[in-house]
Formats: sequence, structure tokens, C-alpha cells
Amino acid sequence: MPRIPLTWLAEHTELTAGASAQQVATDLSRVGLEEEALFGAQVTGPLVVGRVLELVKEPQKNGKTINWVRVDVGPEHNEALDNPKDPQPGEERPSRGIICGAHNFEGGDLVVVSLPGTVLPGDFAIAARKTYGHTSDGMICSGDELGLGEDPAGEDGIIVLGRGHAEGLTGEPGDDAIALLGLADEVVEINVTPDRGYCFSMRGVAREYSHATGADYTDPVSTVEIPQADGAGVAVQLRDEAPLNGVPGCSRFVALEVRGVDPEAQTPRWMARRLTLAGMRPISLIVDVTNYVMLDLGQPLHAYDADKVVAPIVVRRARAGEKLTTLDDVTRPLDPEDLLITDTDGERLLGIAGVMGGESTEVSASTENIVLEAATFHPISIARSARRHRLPSEASKRFERGVDPQLPLVAAYRAAQLIVEHGGGEIAASVTDEGSAPAPAAAISLPLGAAERVVGIAYTAEQVRGSLEKIGCLVEDGTEGTLAVTPPSWRPDLSLREDLIEEIARLVGYATIPSILPTAPGGRGLTRAQRARRAANRALAEAGLVEVSSYPFVGEGIFDALRYGADDARRGAVRLVNPLADDEPLLRSALLQTLLPVARRNLGRGEEAVAIFQLGTTSLSRGEGASAPVPAPAQRPSDAELEAILDALPLQTRSLAAVVGGASGPASWQGEVAPWGWADAFELARRTAAAVGAQVEVRQVEQAPFHPGRAGELRVLGADGESTVIGHAGELHPGVVKEFGLPARTSALELDLEALIAAAPAVVVAAPVPTYPLAKEDFAFVVDQDVPASAVEAAIVVGIGDLAESVHLFDVFTGEQIGEGKKSLAFAVRLRSSDGTLTAEQIGEARSRCIAAVDAAVGGVLRA
Repeated sequence: MPRIPLTWLAEHTELTAGASAQQVATDLSRVGLEEEALFGAQVTGPLVVGRVLELVKEPQKNGKTINWVRVDVGPEHNEALDNPKDPQPGEERPSRGIICGAHNFEGGDLVVVSLPGTVLPGDFAIAARKTYGHTSDGMICSGDELGLGEDPAGEDGIIVLGRGHAEGLTGEPGDDAIALLGLADEVVEINVTPDRGYCFSMRGVAREYSHATGADYTDPVSTVEIPQADGAGVAVQLRDEAPLNGVPGCSRFVALEVRGVDPEAQTPRWMARRLTLAGMRPISLIVDVTNYVMLDLGQPLHAYDADKVVAPIVVRRARAGEKLTTLDDVTRPLDPEDLLITDTDGERLLGIAGVMGGESTEVSASTENIVLEAATFHPISIARSARRHRLPSEASKRFERGVDPQLPLVAAYRAAQLIVEHGGGEIAASVTDEGSAPAPAAAISLPLGAAERVVGIAYTAEQVRGSLEKIGCLVEDGTEGTLAVTPPSWRPDLSLREDLIEEIARLVGYATIPSILPTAPGGRGLTRAQRARRAANRALAEAGLVEVSSYPFVGEGIFDALRYGADDARRGAVRLVNPLADDEPLLRSALLQTLLPVARRNLGRGEEAVAIFQLGTTSLSRGEGASAPVPAPAQRPSDAELEAILDALPLQTRSLAAVVGGASGPASWQGEVAPWGWADAFELARRTAAAVGAQVEVRQVEQAPFHPGRAGELRVLGADGESTVIGHAGELHPGVVKEFGLPARTSALELDLEALIAAAPAVVVAAPVPTYPLAKEDFAFVVDQDVPASAVEAAIVVGIGDLAESVHLFDVFTGEQIGEGKKSLAFAVRLRSSDGTLTAEQIGEARSRCIAAVDAAVGGVLRA
């Protein structure tokens, strides 16, 4: 995110008097530039200019020599008398005594002194302290200690103001050094959206600040003097033989030479300070100037050592097998889509265009002659290269968002002039400007009433025209009440009528758009399905389970891990075109496919038992032949097209799944608790069904990933009287338990929650409170092994009729006493009448009807 020093911003626009970083951030937020962070002054307290009166070198026992320095820091800060332990040499002149270990200054020099009470960068507080036998009453500061970088005067870095090492700085003892060195500068860090790349420059942010406050704005481009060129300079050839979508990777390339630069010239302190505040590290004059111009104007630049460049410079795509060692000392294999800067007629690689340069022609400490490159690159090409090589450089950030194509020549001359001003040398009379700036964008037709129609506010014609002209658009009268609007070169994001309307709303002010809340419709708020889903979740949570959430992505190996058959429909998962992970390219077709890995992860982190559930979506593909038509964007799709699109969508439903295994609760003084089992899975299914107002019937089946003998399918009775399978529950297969590292005999359930809710009656009839006592009867029927208990239960209900209040299976028995292929099912039946207390005759008749009904329905015989 760009950092904006306020003093730099003030060079291009007039800041309001006494504007703070907070106020500037507030102003910028009104035009859509959100505050990311604020940075106050890095140095506070009494930091002053001091003059060295006397310097005494004192060798120490450790071999080090320190300086005992008397410094005049002005009448306001000098001590009237010396410390008794530190008698002042020479005449009685007010001053301060300071210990200093640097040796690049001498008597008479002007230096920067931090007095007690000063706080330096890094929250380093200065105080008087006893050291080397003296009381050091402050500190003589280096550039590093003030956050300015090393001082050019010497390796120790003490800032010497009085001998010309910091150009343009003057002062007298006692003067405020914070203001002198610009250390009170505040910085605003802003968040720039991808469509507003022009705000990655002081030029762009200053323009936006002007829009927000109405302050005067001076375009820094207008202050750059561009001389008449005397012919072409370095030969440049644009040879993009594989343009992306027909658009060349480089449309314009400017090369400008500067010769005779002093290689020892230092970056001026004000420029180094601004770069530091903007978040960049000063390196050398030439590199710093290119970075400074990039931050100021928004045009990335690159400097080559001219003595190492062998013309012509060729811009081309990479060839198969080519490699480049970039400035970060990493050798990178190149992709044929990478756009390169080369020389020696295209044979030697100089850098990845718009991303990072190479080692072969980089500027060094001995460079005297340079070639400045300023180019216009295709945003998509640069973005792909930056991501491919994981090189999000400052240049690529700007190029991939779109750089003003009119800037290259201006930026090259601005950088050259700064280099000559501070490092000497001469700008070549010739300049290379290969290619051309892209043609201006076509005018956009904007009806005067379009903004009011979209935003809902009556904008005047003056507001519409004025807003567009303010951002740099050329606005001309069109036909029939329209405007012909041509966006400026630095706004490639303005391509549609709606883009212009957004700018009008932004500049007139979002605050002028009223907030109108929609009227809430009458009713209970939640739909029946929403209430049912919440009730199902609550039922499982009340049963002691924890709700979790898992990503819906799975790999193909999950089907084998869950022991699906080769023809299992759940193998028909939807494949993603652009998956988040290559090893998980499919959408889950069953909820247990992602819930079981969650259980494994929890157990792997120290849990000893698992009791989790999830409500989520599952998807099934309609097959390879299902493809949706792509309707034309100019008009609404036809009904047939919409129906074809819907028919091609995957089959999706909301499912509910749970996994339980291990101890069903914490141990206590009573001993270990019972583990979760297959019966608990069925009970959880019944709880869920009861919560939504439905009833489930269980029938034993074999279904992966469940145990073949301890699992069953869950059925509900539809409105047509037919039962439908909505899910399965039971103990997991031992192989699945082992695959996922689950506790022994872990059980699970999964059901189609939407189908369950649909099967529940829409209207719930309240049951009357019984006023007569109930009668209890137990029945044990011997039936064939394959007869489901639910069929026997249904026969009992039919036989007894309205007197049957509840029927509950409490025992299943098999053995020699029953006979081979037989089982005994014992039911507890509760009888009650709403008309009166049941008599013995009524109970006996009900019992007879029950026995007859079971015999007729399933061939069951009452066990003796």
C-alpha cells in the first residue's frame, strides 16, 4: 500500500492549514481512498543543532578511543555551570558535555544533538548517564539513529551540518533540528483498489486530495522541461512475436542516456528521507532517483550501465529453456509468455520487462554512464510474469494496474535532470522513443439523466460535467441530450458508462446519497425450511454434539477410502475447472467425505472421542453430456436457454451428517461411561426427524461406508403414501475406521435434510392432554430374520387402532429357542382411550386385533 508523506503531497496540492495525517486520511476517504495506517513524527523532544566547542580524545583500557565533547546547544539548552565532576576546560562558556565514539567530526563543526527527553526512532529515549568517567548529557546523532540512513561524511555516520555534507542545510546552535531535517513529517498509508492504479503515485493522490477538498492542484508533469531531441539515441527494437490476445507486450519504449555522472555522488538527504518515509530503502543516487520519480509520477524506470549495454536493445518473448539471474541474485527459468529486455541483438538477457532487471547491466558503484528506460507494457503480460516468478515488485504493481502511456518521455527526462542536478554529468541530446502511445480511448456516450437513473439522486448538468472534467475527462456535447466523454490517459479503468456514473457519485459525495432501508415484509421472518434447519441443528447440539464446518473440496482418493463401489453414483462428483488445490479438484457428493477427515484431525490433536456434526451442501454431476449454453450478453436469455442452463447445473441438496465415536461423555467416580454406538446414530437421526416434525423408518441394508450388518437406511413416508430413502446411519466399516484413525466401532449418520423437511407435515396439530389412565401391554413376535422391525411396528399400530398411544421396540432376540432364520421382536405398547378408562374387555380385544394384524401382515407369531 502506498505511503504518502504530507510534505511531499504538499508539493503538488495545497494542504489545509495545520493539516494532520488524520485529517488528510479523512479527506482522502471521501473520494474512496481508505486509510490503512497513520505514522506520526519519528523523533520527538529537544533535538537541536549544536556546535562543537572542544573535543578531547581519551584512550580507554579496552583499546577504544572516545571523545569527550563540549557542545554549544544554544542559550536555552546550555547549562549555566559545569558538572563538578566534569570541569569545563578553557573559559567558562555555557555548554553541554557529551561522550561520543565517532571520529568523523572536529571542533567548530555543526552537529545534531539529542538532549535528555528526546525520543528517537524505535522508542529510544535519551537521558543523561554516567559513562567512561563522565556524565554524558545527551547524544550526538548519526543518520541511522534518526532514521535517515548513513551520512555521506563517513562510515560512523555522524551528521555534520557545518561542512557541507548535507546540501542546503544551515543552522545555528539551539535551532530546532527536527524541522531542519524534516523529521516531523507525518505519513498516511492508503489502500488503493486495483482499478485505481494512478493512485500509486504522489501525482495521483494529490489529484484526488484536490477533488476531495477543492484545493489547488499542480500536475508535476507540467513542470518537467522536455528539450527538442537531436535524433535517436540507443537503438531499440520491439519484436513481440507472440502478443497476448493480439496486444503487443510493449507499445512504447523510451531510452535516454546520461553521461559523466559522478559515481561517488550521494543521494540528497531530502530525497533519501522521502524514500524512507514512503517505505523504500535508499541505495545510491541513480537508483534512488529512478525510485523517486516512480513514486512521484507513477512511471516505473530502470537504469542500465551504458558501458555494459550492447545495442540494439530488443524487447521480445522468452524462448524455451532460457534462464535469467535477476537483481535479487536468483536464477529463474523463463516461460515463453515472459516479456524480456535484451541486448546484443536479442541474445543477452537484461531483465524481465516491467518486473525486475538482471545482474549483467545493473548500476554499480563505478557507473558513470547510464541508459534510462521508461516504457509502456501490457498490464496482463506483466501481471502474469510477476505472479509466475513470485516477484511482486514496485514496478509490476504499477504496470499491472495500468500506467499513463503519456508518461515515459516525461519521466525519463525528469529522472535525468535530477541525476545531473545532484550527480553531475550531461543529458544526451538524442533520445530514443520507439513505438507510440496507444490511441486515446473511444468517447463514451453518457445521457445527462443516466447518473440520476442509476444512483437515484437528481444531479444537475453542471455537477455531471464538472465532475468528469475534474478527473481529467474531455467532455463534449453529443446528440439528443448526451455527452461524449473521453477518459484521460491515466484512467484506463474508465471504459463503460457506469464507470463514469460511479465517478460522478464519488466526487459529488457518497454522503449525499440517502440511506433508505427496505420495508420488512409482514410475517414471522424465517421460512418454514429455515426454522426446520435451525431446529435440526439445535437437536444435535442438545444431544452433546459439536457443529463443525469443512471445505466442500475432496480428492478422488476419498471414494476408495470410503469403500464406494465402482458403479456408486456418489463417484459422479462435480470437477472444478480452477480448484484451490490440485489434490482436491472435486466437490463432495456426500457430507461424510469431508466430515470424517475433520474427525481424524481432531483426534490427531489430542481428542480421545469424537461427537461432531455438520449441515452443508453436496453436489452430484449430471454427467459428461450436461453442458449449459452461453447466452448472448446483449439481451435476456430466452426461457428455453434458462431451462437448459438449469438442467445442466449439478444436483445440489443440503445434507446433515454426524460422526460419533469413543466415550459418550466424561468419566466420573461412577466409572467409565458407555461408548457411542450404532444405536446412538439411529437415535440421533430420530431426534433430528422429530425436531423438524417428521418420523423416520429404519430398514437394514448394506451401504458404504457403513458396516454391512450394523447399518440401515432411513426412510420417510411421503404425501403419496410411499416411503422414500433420505439417508443412512449405523456403525462405520472397520476398514473405514482404520483408514481415518477413528475409535473402534465409530458410528455415523447422513441424511438429506431438504427431503426430510419436505416430508414433515406443514401444519402441526397439537395433541390433547390425556385425562384417562393408560394401559400397558408387551408383545413378543417371532418373525423371519429379514422382516424389518418397522413392518411389525406398523402392523401393531394398524391392528390396535386409535387406542395405540405409543409402540416401542425394546428387545431383539435370536437363538436356538426361536429357530433358524427366525428372530423375536419385543414391543412395549401403551394403550389409552380419550373416552374413558379402558376395560379388560377393550384391552383384550385390542390385543387380539394386534396379534391378528401382525400375522396377516408379516406372518408373525406371538411368542409363548
